[in-house]
Amino acid sequence: MKKWDKQQWLILLLLGAILLVMAIPVKEKSEKSTASGTAYGSSHKSPYEDPYDETGQALTERAALERQLEGLLKQVEGIGQVQVMLMSGDASDGIASFSAQEEDIKVKGVLIVAQGGDDPVVVRNIQEAVMALFQVEAHKIKVMKMK
Repeated sequence: MKKWDKQQWLILLLLGAILLVMAIPVKEKSEKSTASGTAYGSSHKSPYEDPYDETGQALTERAALERQLEGLLKQVEGIGQVQVMLMSGDASDGIASFSAQEEDIKVKGVLIVAQGGDDPVVVRNIQEAVMALFQVEAHKIKVMKMK
């Protein structure tokens, strides 16, 4: 059997160190919410947010949907910062079902406060998006200008 020289031992040691470093779990940095005037902070990584709040608690289905809609609307030109509130009822008397879970949420109305809420084109775009997503009539969607 041939003895290993120093270079071979060094390569083996380096490979072991690389494997050890790769095996260490990496914790993602979470974005802290800022006091920006929105309920969930001003910066979203993606319009498809986690269903968890800043403390790691699970959001209600309605709050998760509100957060997702906020994230999507922030990506649209002219809307700017946005805050969303969904008015919902139980599954037996509501207007639109949009859940695959056991208890469906029915949206009865939507209130959206947006920086671009004074532009009629932006307001119409928001209304059409909400109508398409939640099957809610236009008169049950209120878009207001954020101060």
